[in-house]
Parts: sequence; C-alpha cells; structure tokens
Amino acid sequence: MLRRLTLLRHAKSSWQQADLDDHDRPLNERGERNAPTMGRRLAARGARPSLFITSTAKRARRTARLVARELGYPLEFLQSEPDLYLATPKTMLRILGDQPNNFSDIILCGHNPGITELASQLTGISIDNVPTCGVVVIDVEVEEWSALAPAACQFKYFDYPKAEEPVLPSALR
Repeated sequence: MLRRLTLLRHAKSSWQQADLDDHDRPLNERGERNAPTMGRRLAARGARPSLFITSTAKRARRTARLVARELGYPLEFLQSEPDLYLATPKTMLRILGDQPNNFSDIILCGHNPGITELASQLTGISIDNVPTCGVVVIDVEVEEWSALAPAACQFKYFDYPKAEEPVLPSALR
C-alpha cells in the first residue's frame, strides 16, 4: 500500500526570553509567517494528511496548528506526542510504527537534528540540514507503518521557506 510521510521541522523560534525553558519557547515573527506559507505550499502540492502528529514543544505545536489550518486539517485532531520532543530517528520510527494502519498520510512535526537525520536515513539522500519549517516528503510502500524502512521509501521532494522551488529527485542526480 502506498503511504505518504511528511517530516516537518518546527518553524523559527524566539530566543527573546533567555530564562524560558527550551520546551516553552514560542515562534518568532518569521516563524509565524513561514508556517502558514509552508502549509499553503504543501496544500498546493496535494497534501491531504490523515494524521498530524506534533512534538509537545510550544514552537512545534504552534507550527503544526498554522500548517494544519492551511491544509484544512481539523485542529482538534492534532495529536501531541511528548516523545517527539528532541526525538532521535529511532524514537520517531517507533512513534510512526505505533500508528494505526488506516492512516495513509502522516505529517510528523518535530525537531533537529532528528528530523534531518531521519529524512536522510529513510531517503538515502544526504540532506545536510532541514531548515526551520522545512519539509521532506516521502512516499512509502508498506502495508503497516511498523514496516517503515529505507528500502520502502521514495523521496518525493524537499522544501523550505527560502527555497524558490522544491528540491525534486531529478535535481539530486
């Protein structure tokens, strides 16, 4: 069964309050602008998530809400996952593997370095850095999310706020 996985790094966060716990940092003005823009870009490329999972960090939850709104994804269905906060690729794979198989299109909103590392691991493409509010979209040919592995993944595109055009597979050859 063909599934889609979108890895989304949270938008740019604010460092104005130095005493604020990292988990509680909000988005800055650029992040507040970029998240809806990336949501519109995903929508223009046909994104129709059946599940949207986000880290519990304030900046990730806000990014997810802004992107989901642009996609027409019901905000009440956003799922917050505490283990996504600064998660490793192994943890993200476990979280994805735990999802019901009736979801065919999942967006996972999290943090670096895990998002970049998982994107590179699954696609086999060396992505140096998924910038803030960047997305890596992967088609996955598996019957169950628990079978997610690089051999089943096909890189579709990589996009981020400062990109003029999404990076497509043909550009990486």
